[in-house]
Amino acid sequence: MMQNVHLAPETDEDDLYSGYNDYNPTYDTEELENDTAFQQAVRTSHGRRPPITAKIPSTAVTRPVATGYGSKTSLASSMGRPMTGAIQDGITRPMTAVRAAGFTKAALRGSAFDPLGQSRGPAPPLEAKNEDSPEEKNRQLEKKVNELVEESCIANSCGDLKLALEKAKDAGRKERVLVRQREQVTTPENINLDLTYSVLFNLASQYSANEMYAEALNTYQVIVKNKMFSNAGRLKVNMGNIYLKQRNYSKAIKFYRMALDQIPSVHKEMRIKIMQNIGVTFIKTGQYSDAINSFEHIMSMAPNLKAGFNLILSYFAVGDRDKMKKAFQKLIAVPLEIDEDDKYISPSDDPHTNLVIEAIKNDHLRQMERERKAMAEKYIMTAAKLIAPVIETSFAVGYDWCVEVVKASQYVELANDLEINKAITYLRQKDFNQAVETLKMFEKKDSRVKSAAATNLSFLYYLENEFAQASSYADLAVNSDRYNPSALTNKGNTVFANGDYEKAAEFYKEALRNDSSCTEALYNIGLTYKRLNRLDEALDCFLKLHAILRNSAQILYQIANVYELMEDPNQAIEWLMQLISVVPTDSRALSKLGELYDSEGDKSQAFQYYYESYRYFPSNIEVIEWLGAYYIDTQFCEKAIQYFERASLIQPTQVKWQLMVASCFRRSGNYQKALDTYKDIHRKFPENVECLRFLVRLCTDIGLKEVQEYATKLKRLEKMKEIREQRIKSGRDSSGGSRSRREGSDGSDSGQNCSASSKGERLSAKLRALPGTNEPYESSSNKEIDASYVDPLGPQIERPKTAAKKRIDEDDFADEELGDDLLPE
Repeated sequence: MMQNVHLAPETDEDDLYSGYNDYNPTYDTEELENDTAFQQAVRTSHGRRPPITAKIPSTAVTRPVATGYGSKTSLASSMGRPMTGAIQDGITRPMTAVRAAGFTKAALRGSAFDPLGQSRGPAPPLEAKNEDSPEEKNRQLEKKVNELVEESCIANSCGDLKLALEKAKDAGRKERVLVRQREQVTTPENINLDLTYSVLFNLASQYSANEMYAEALNTYQVIVKNKMFSNAGRLKVNMGNIYLKQRNYSKAIKFYRMALDQIPSVHKEMRIKIMQNIGVTFIKTGQYSDAINSFEHIMSMAPNLKAGFNLILSYFAVGDRDKMKKAFQKLIAVPLEIDEDDKYISPSDDPHTNLVIEAIKNDHLRQMERERKAMAEKYIMTAAKLIAPVIETSFAVGYDWCVEVVKASQYVELANDLEINKAITYLRQKDFNQAVETLKMFEKKDSRVKSAAATNLSFLYYLENEFAQASSYADLAVNSDRYNPSALTNKGNTVFANGDYEKAAEFYKEALRNDSSCTEALYNIGLTYKRLNRLDEALDCFLKLHAILRNSAQILYQIANVYELMEDPNQAIEWLMQLISVVPTDSRALSKLGELYDSEGDKSQAFQYYYESYRYFPSNIEVIEWLGAYYIDTQFCEKAIQYFERASLIQPTQVKWQLMVASCFRRSGNYQKALDTYKDIHRKFPENVECLRFLVRLCTDIGLKEVQEYATKLKRLEKMKEIREQRIKSGRDSSGGSRSRREGSDGSDSGQNCSASSKGERLSAKLRALPGTNEPYESSSNKEIDASYVDPLGPQIERPKTAAKKRIDEDDFADEELGDDLLPE
């Protein structure tokens, strides 16, 4: 062994280049094929690695090595471990490779370099899964259940509640099959409880969304009663919500309290929300003291806007003035937790900073902040309007207290809005002078408030037909805020009232450019075009408005009216049918339908709608007249009597209705009743020629002695009529016809049925005349008489809509009648 150990001679210590010519025979691979020990090691070492060298007793072993000269020498391991192929204790140790990975001698002979062994072909295919195995089937079924639950949730978010419920039910069925299969294959401990919980919870939620409350409660009970589900107790909140929807308030409170007991105190926000639900339920049951306790606890622990507002409502219900004030102050003090508006104003001209500010100026977070601020202002304004009339001796003092509190808070801008609401409250109390005085206080305020106040003042003066004042304040509102659509609309209204329709249309168009949702301006443009006889443009405006306000009765009426002016009765009838589907009791719309059907010649349909109109409004003279004439035409004079009697009650000074009643009695053969009626008419209207003629005729036929008396009166009246006509004719001849014909006469005209009226608009109504003196009673004369009477409703004017500020409620100035009048919001 020691013959292979070479000790360096001491004389070589100074030789810096010693050892460079030494040759290590280990790296000689030329004669490896002839090395029997190496070949034997290769044949015996495949798949059997020797133990680690630390377990071998001796490491200084030698083996014969073939040198380049054909001699066999032994080489000791320089690392202290046995050499490959060494013989130790008679056992040959397997030999390891000595060449570099991927390098062989054959590569030098022209073979391709292939260190990864790709030339051996592709790897054999992976072993296919056994899809028929129970575990694989369970895994696929579980995947399908999860997909069904997701699809159910997505369908619910898209609004398809029926599909969401079907998917939830399908997921429940498949999950039960999965549980049974797993119980057969594995132990019950391996069942996926989370999947079962999610399936049941989703099914209960879908039942509740589809208002199947009994099924939802049963499903929630299954979850709550299963002790294996953790935190299932908080689902009792959902059960309480269902009972609240069912108005079962006692059970709702019970389940809310059970959920509150099972939720630990660390979940503070959840507990606050449950307590708020309890307080709301107490309000619904009228237990205001319990509700006050709940909301007081919330405001002391975690104050929020809803709880503060509900607390004010509860104190208002019990009538505690001092507590209402304290609760209002607590509501004002609730922190909004939003950034100030100064954050969105660029402090410098840095382009990068400006880009960032522009990006966050209207992002989702900013929108959420705006919504929260708007909600806070709504709660505060509503609470102030609620408590102001009751916390002090008068509502004005109460409003002043609320304004002072708001001015000292973070909602300083709301103080002006409260002042404007104070003026509106004066309006509701019909105290217009105080409302005007309150609004005039804002003339020296900032432009936004000044514009709002001036808009409302213009609105008030417009309603009182003081168009000069209305125009003045409309100008002030427009000058204060040129982009105020309500101010521009009011300005257009004042110009419209003066008859300058083109200029009014320009103001309405400018209002629409500033706010495309200003429906008042769009409506008024339609009216303006109708006045200018630009019917196509008017129709286009009203159709656009109909797309925005689908069920507006006024818009439907205007569309029908435009079609009527365009001489398209079929379209007018169609839109009026839509109108009466919205307002089925509107007598004017029904009478208009009857008029259109009558013009088309459909008497039966016309009678149906006229009769419906009379049923809802039995004081419309036009409808009464048409119905009476219809029954006379159809030879049902007895039925016509009740309509003419009602007309005579509505217009007792008009003789024609009483004459028609007497005529109906005569036509129906009741001569005695007709004679009595004519005598009664003669007592009321002794100078009526037509009445005397029929009295003479009836008395002659019946043979009464009064005939001579009536005949004498008739001759006297006819003579007076001739003298009067001669005077009028001579007066016209002397004046050369320059003067206009007088509208009345000192007495009754003998050739007409009714006397003239000095007031109101006179409308002509053509009625079938009574038979002449020489005609038999049974005959019906085709002669028509022109009967003028006073319209009790007065002239129907068309006025534009007044665009008051949005704070003024629509119901305060709503017009019950449909027509061309456009009244304020």
